[in-house]
Amino acid sequence: MAFAGATPRVVTHPGRSSVAGSVAPMTTALMAGAEPYSATGGPGGVLVLHGFTGNPSSMRSLGEALAREGWAVELPRLPGHGTSVEDMMTTRWSDWTGAALDAYDALAASHPRVAVVGLSMGGGLAAYVATQRPVAGCVFINPLVKAPAPELVAGVDELLASGVALVDAIGSDVKKEGVSESSYASTPLVCAQSLFSGVAQLYDDLVSVRAPSLLLQSREDHVVSADNGEDLFARVSGPIERIWLEDSYHVATLDNDRELVENEVVAFTHRVLGE
Repeated sequence: MAFAGATPRVVTHPGRSSVAGSVAPMTTALMAGAEPYSATGGPGGVLVLHGFTGNPSSMRSLGEALAREGWAVELPRLPGHGTSVEDMMTTRWSDWTGAALDAYDALAASHPRVAVVGLSMGGGLAAYVATQRPVAGCVFINPLVKAPAPELVAGVDELLASGVALVDAIGSDVKKEGVSESSYASTPLVCAQSLFSGVAQLYDDLVSVRAPSLLLQSREDHVVSADNGEDLFARVSGPIERIWLEDSYHVATLDNDRELVENEVVAFTHRVLGE
């Protein structure tokens, strides 16, 4: 992720809950379309995970496409997302990974095979789940699986140390005219710091991803650097196929290649979950 040109703003950090591992209660109403999505079905299940500062709306169409195939689908709203930046500032990588694992476990309790699909940070979370659970398959859509350049990480640390808590968001990275992603207008730096630390640890564990995988990667992405996909492709231990997206930016699930993405993900789930 890039913060180049972002405007820093000084705000007070909301406090986290004093209970270890807990998340402060939601303080604001859900953004329009940010509701989690669930569909019953089987025998297989699919866990679908959205990205950093986004919400389920970016993955809703894909989730519905999977549900039409008969799979059980869970598309959770990750902690701190889909409400307000203030809510998000009380959450960290451990909260997002914990929510992803909980959602996987709930699906796996009643479905013998579960695949995981993720966009951006959701792709990193999908990889994390695959290192912790026996997933049937993984789909990574422009995933974030490694920390950015050291100077960017150091810049975030310096801004936080100087009292800056938010920078303006990089914007909805969608090529298709008239389409935008529902996400926060600001990026909370304390959350970005936690994200970078989390994916840095994940990067070392990518070799533990042994399930069949599908990587959908945009040729032009202004949010996640191309080496995320390159390194994922090189480091996972299981079989992996890459499909290049030629007409989409970062949020490919809402972009010109949306139909291609949905068709390829559906075909992949049939291969790993069975007909």
